[in-house]
Amino acid sequence: MKQAYLDTRFSTEKICKPLEVEDLVVQTCPDVSPPKWHMAHTTWFFEKFILQQYDKEYKVFESKYNYLFNSYYKTVGNHWQRVDRGKLSRPTVKRIYEYREYVDNALTNLIDRQLNEEISKLIEIGINHEQQHQELLLMDIKHILSLNIECPAYLENNLERPENTSSEGWLSIEPGTYEFGSAEENRFFYDNEGPAHKRLISSSKVMKAFVTNGQYLDFINDGGYERPELWLSLGWDWVNQNQVSAPLYWKKTENGWKEYTLHGEVRLQKDWPVQHVSLYEADAFARWSGMRLPNEFELEFLLNLERISSQPNCLHSINKNQSYYNLWSWSSSQYQAYPGYQPYEGSLGEYNQKFMCNQFVLRGGSYATPNGHLRSTYRNFFEPWQRWMFSGLRLAMDTQ
Repeated sequence: MKQAYLDTRFSTEKICKPLEVEDLVVQTCPDVSPPKWHMAHTTWFFEKFILQQYDKEYKVFESKYNYLFNSYYKTVGNHWQRVDRGKLSRPTVKRIYEYREYVDNALTNLIDRQLNEEISKLIEIGINHEQQHQELLLMDIKHILSLNIECPAYLENNLERPENTSSEGWLSIEPGTYEFGSAEENRFFYDNEGPAHKRLISSSKVMKAFVTNGQYLDFINDGGYERPELWLSLGWDWVNQNQVSAPLYWKKTENGWKEYTLHGEVRLQKDWPVQHVSLYEADAFARWSGMRLPNEFELEFLLNLERISSQPNCLHSINKNQSYYNLWSWSSSQYQAYPGYQPYEGSLGEYNQKFMCNQFVLRGGSYATPNGHLRSTYRNFFEPWQRWMFSGLRLAMDTQ
């Protein structure tokens, strides 16, 4: 347990290491948080929910941090507003690293002194929580760096052509009743992944591979962003209000399309999967194609057969050959509780339950997802206009 905790904390700081101190305090839009905030918030989580509850000798590092670095736990108290996180020049980055070290020392001492089952479960949630923020960090870092006029690279090594490990063709799903969700008691899963339950699935086919940049470019060239009949009503409003005409990080130049990546700006590769698209865009593309988006259970069925378990080229190894073929796959399913759902007890019940409204589920995992989070039952979720996450799309069709 202690080593897993320390490894997770080290990985977060390793992600931030390539950045300049100026990069760590920037907030480029309401969805993006400064990397400094992520490092502080993940530390606050361990302090608030474990150290303050179970270590009678623990002294809070700074009382104001409960207000500054609480994200959304209303039952814990008031908190600094998300849209204003970039206004905090203090505490300094240096001070946040001191905060992390202070909490690390206290928590490892707690583990050595009085680790029990209850504390272990909370530390496990805290570890997985910080791993989620590691992917959020990479999402936010990419957005922050992309808005610089120099288009700086986060990873300085050359971007080699990744190996396409995605399957080709279609997966046929026979109609029937199948079990979905997690029931594994000896493996961590979030409360929203359970309980396991049965659902009736109709006859359908799901595309194994992601839609590519080239296929999406055909959609653009066919006037995809100018045809209201292809869009959901709110999606069409979003396109026009925000003047959207291509996926996030695409740029049309005199020399053709370019795309900003974590390796900097590169020429658009037509055979790579399109990424950073919203649910609105994914749905419009599917309709243009004469197909639809798969629901989350069709995707879970596919992922169970693909047996995703690890990706050795995950960005967390800072490996120059990480596969851009791994993306979160949009589903048509709205994010809601499974039958018999039980949220975490206490304030941690706010972790997932209160977001089960007006959001859509994504499945699978991306090249920035920690390996421990790559499982078929994992339910990511975002609002339909959001697209700064590493999102792509597969297509589906009914077969009866």
